[in-house]
Formats: sequence, structure tokens, C-alpha cells
Amino acid sequence: MPDTPQEGLPDMGSVTLPMLSEALRRGWADMRRAPFYGLFFASVYVFLGLVLVAVTWTTGKTYWLVFAAVGFPLVGPFAAVGLYEVSRRLDQGRPLVMSEILSVVIRQSGRQLPSICAIIIMVFLFWFFLAHMIFALFLGLSTMTNISSSYDVFLSPNGLAMLAVGTAVGGVFALLLYMITVIALPLLLDREVDFVTAMITSFQVVLANPVPMLLWAGVIAALTFAALLPWFLGLFLVLPLLGHATWHLYRLLTLAA
Repeated sequence: MPDTPQEGLPDMGSVTLPMLSEALRRGWADMRRAPFYGLFFASVYVFLGLVLVAVTWTTGKTYWLVFAAVGFPLVGPFAAVGLYEVSRRLDQGRPLVMSEILSVVIRQSGRQLPSICAIIIMVFLFWFFLAHMIFALFLGLSTMTNISSSYDVFLSPNGLAMLAVGTAVGGVFALLLYMITVIALPLLLDREVDFVTAMITSFQVVLANPVPMLLWAGVIAALTFAALLPWFLGLFLVLPLLGHATWHLYRLLTLAA
């Protein structure tokens, strides 16, 4: 019999700094108890990333990065749900059966997860549009140059201003995506709620606990950036850790209510 999520929102407590370290500790423990599943779901991200980098490098066509912006938000949440389900089963003392875990992931396609994926994609594409606008605003009248081989244009006053504005705007979009998804994704697995309610709940949790939740965002950003450097290979370690830890942060948040 498939799991039937409970109806409605759970009560949410307050996020504390010790809760973050506990979530990471439990995430690390889950990763060690079920390493195969972490490697399996992380490989989805790594394989997709390496393919897109290889295609972009081979063709010299940067528009393949648009496919990355669409592909990762489509695949990412479903892979994350797989890690959440592994942690949930470990919590409940249930056996880890790959076919059952994959069926849970597949069933999300008929629930609310595709809708939240669509929102993520729209935010990504809007950011791409704004990024092109920012580039045109600051460097549109500059002498034509190949920016992939010459970086001098970025060291000009307009280039530095573009980098500063682009980074600030990109940071706002990244923060928005974090706020609407950090709690929403595990919530959608655990409960039968609509995606709008899940995103609003996630947003409210971050607003109500700004210091620990922004620190959590910093931990995610720092670990992910470090994992990307060695040809995405660090993601085999970081993504399972963060996936399991995010589930435990959500569970600790509900248990603290």
C-alpha cells in the first residue's frame, strides 16, 4: 500500500542554531547508513551537469546553459524527494527498497511537485532575461569583444558596475527561491497540501527565523560552491548530506511545535 500523506499543514516551531547542527549530524548519519541511495540520487545532478558542460564546451554555444536552467529545476526536486524518502524510512525503521522509493518519487509527478518546479523554472528564466538586460544596459555600447576569451571588458568601470548589479540581483533571486522551497519541498512529500500553501509556509518560516535560516542558506551555498569546483564531483558528497539534512531540519521544525 502506498503511503497516504496526512492532510493539512503541521504545526511549525522555531528554528534554533543547535537545530541546524543536529540536522547536519543526522543527515551525515543517514548518508553513512544508506550510501548507495545518496550516490544514486546525486549522480542525477552530476551526470546532467557534466553533460551540459561537455556540450557547451564542444559546441561553444552558451545557450545550452538555458537548458541547464530548465533541466536542474525539473530534475532537482524529484531527486531531493528521493533523499527525503530515504531519511523518512530510516526514521521510521522501514526497509529501504529501491523500487518502493522510486515509486514514491514517481508519484510526486501526479501531486504538487511539478507545479513548484514550474515556478522555479519561471523564476530562473526571468533571471536570465534580467541578466541579459543588465548586460545590455552596462556593456551594450562597448566595443565588441569575445567575452569568453578576453576578460578586460569586465575590469572596465561599466564592467565592474555590471558585475556588482548582476550579483546583487542574482542574490535576490537566489534568496527568493530558497525562501519558497527550503521547507516547501519536504512539506509536499510529508503532507497533502497545495504548492502555493507550501511555498507560503516556507517563506513564512524563513521570515520568522531570519538568523538561523539565512545561516542555513549560507551553509548550503558554501558547501555547494565548494562541491562544484572539482568537476562537480564534490556533489556526490554534498548533495546527499544536504538532502538528508533538509529533511531532518523540517522534521525537527515540526517536532519543536
